[in-house]
Amino acid sequence: MEAIYTTEALATGAGRDGSVRTADGSFEANLAIPTEMGGSGKGNNPEQLFAAGYAACFHSALQMVARSQKKNIEGSSVGAKVSIGKEGEGFGLAVELEVIIPEMAHDEAQTLADAAHQVCPYSNATRGNIPVTVTVSDD
Repeated sequence: MEAIYTTEALATGAGRDGSVRTADGSFEANLAIPTEMGGSGKGNNPEQLFAAGYAACFHSALQMVARSQKKNIEGSSVGAKVSIGKEGEGFGLAVELEVIIPEMAHDEAQTLADAAHQVCPYSNATRGNIPVTVTVSDD
């Protein structure tokens, strides 16, 4: 891979109960273990950050695919639901992506979503490693 952009983040403190910030200082968050996992829930967690990143990246990929096919996806959105759970001796992740493209037939929207799933960097990074489902919803 020939890198186009590289960023850096640093986590400090007690991991999931610490903080994270980017090297350029443009993003900073206090982290907390979710209440469902025995923590305070008074901060963000890595799964939320992953969900936000995946949703934004996938939406960008969807827009790129739509432009290349001259399709109008104005008002579209992508939601990402990230789950963490026990997997063997450790933990694993699963992702559900929900794509909404108003005013577009379901099958056409699913075709665009499937094409975006092939080019999205997050999808390429997770493919074969964790379960990812892509669903098109009608609003």
